[in-house]
Amino acid sequence: MNNLKVLFLGLCLIATAKPDAEFWNSMAQENLKRVLQKQWNTNIAKNVILFLGDGMGISTVTAARIYKGQQQNKTGEEAKLAFEEFPEIGLVKTYSVDEQVPDSAGTATAFLCGVKAQSGVLGLDDTATYKNCSSSIGAEVDSILRMSKQKGKSVGVVTTARLTHATPGAAYSHSASRGWEGLSNMEGVEPQCTDIAYQLVMNNSDIDVLMGGGRRFFLSMNKTDPELNRTSSYQRWDLDLVDEWLRRKQEENVSHSYVWNNEGFNAINPQTTDYVLGLFESSHMQYEYQRDTGPNGEPSLAEMTQKAIEILGRNDKGFFLLVEGGRIDHGHHASQAAVALSETVMFDKAVQVAKEITNDDDTLIVVTADHSHAFMMAGYPSRGNDILGVVDTEIGEDDMPYTTLTYGNGPQQRRNLTGIDTTAFTFRQSGVVPLGSETHAGEDVPVYASGPMSHLFVGTHEQNYITHVLAYASCVGPYPGRCAVPPVSTTGSATSGSVISFLLLSISFFLCWL
Repeated sequence: MNNLKVLFLGLCLIATAKPDAEFWNSMAQENLKRVLQKQWNTNIAKNVILFLGDGMGISTVTAARIYKGQQQNKTGEEAKLAFEEFPEIGLVKTYSVDEQVPDSAGTATAFLCGVKAQSGVLGLDDTATYKNCSSSIGAEVDSILRMSKQKGKSVGVVTTARLTHATPGAAYSHSASRGWEGLSNMEGVEPQCTDIAYQLVMNNSDIDVLMGGGRRFFLSMNKTDPELNRTSSYQRWDLDLVDEWLRRKQEENVSHSYVWNNEGFNAINPQTTDYVLGLFESSHMQYEYQRDTGPNGEPSLAEMTQKAIEILGRNDKGFFLLVEGGRIDHGHHASQAAVALSETVMFDKAVQVAKEITNDDDTLIVVTADHSHAFMMAGYPSRGNDILGVVDTEIGEDDMPYTTLTYGNGPQQRRNLTGIDTTAFTFRQSGVVPLGSETHAGEDVPVYASGPMSHLFVGTHEQNYITHVLAYASCVGPYPGRCAVPPVSTTGSATSGSVISFLLLSISFFLCWL
């Protein structure tokens, strides 16, 4: 009863507030109604899409939200990223077995394979030691991608980084070093360990859609890179993995396409193509602000995401798709906040596309990060101040202006910013501790979820928990039994509670006006 009195009192205060507070009261009331009417979705997830913003910590989400809003000529703070509209949110602890602040390999092993591992290793449990080949034998663990494929689902990996990089690599490879991306990186390594590109084609050619960068680790030395018009020192001297992939698909007599530019990408018919290998750059794909949109350029993350879903979605058994915004992280390492925020906004567009062409009833979409960065938003700038600008209300005690966005460490030291365009993509925000490259940060990262079993992400969880929820929701891996019996419905009680709460809300407003 006391709780109801407090509720009624609070609602009365809202109802009798001054007219100039109407905007804020209305916003809060609508949010409250939405939460009160929330129902748990306990359906089976036919499809699972995991979006991974590499380095997209809370401070990046906040700054990107404002950046997005200001690009739309708003003050920015009131804007929302697409995934911030998702009904469920939780926090994830990112430490690895051996480090407080992790790298992207150990974290990818956690959220894709369900176990925490040492930093630097891919697809191996914590018995494996970084760069120790022999320790990886017998330490292999399956990823959610492999679990899904074993159940007859279609699977795909889309990234703006190299396809052999840490996050995508953990989806299919087992490597004691994330650095063993290609044959050129394997000098001195025991022969029983193979490079990550080799593992992708020779052991995982059943992955339906592969799109990203990293062409140099697949082409043989006797081939000229079609974009560079020369060979790269990273190319292979054993075999050409692109030719090997093509040979296997021809033998399997399946519809397939290897592409390296926009012209080839746009020619792919998602209704008739079963397998795609897209290698759009020799190394990482271009930053979004630099991306060439012409025929010899490359697709955006949103475009790759849409085409992947259209191809994978033809499987009646469903699909698993990993989508990585890999270059958010690179912008931060360079202390170039504008680049990191631009990449985050493109990542958000990819999430929006996925949301628009899938159905909440059967598709679980999860958005999270592997780790954060030493990136902060501080000072007391005015509402609507350019998020990439200098603080407009004060200067430092050294009589120099400072930017709202700064780093805890990195390659750029503090200097006088008078007359400097701090909004340029090439501008580097200052870091407190001088380092050649800005570092990761160790605080918890957010996880946003929508669709079947998305409520299981609410709370604070270990990072490896993500794999288990994805597997449980889609009945793969260690959780096939959930599909054998109908799920216990919780929507009835939730609905009843929502109806009662909504009625109380309506009655209280009426009483306040009497």
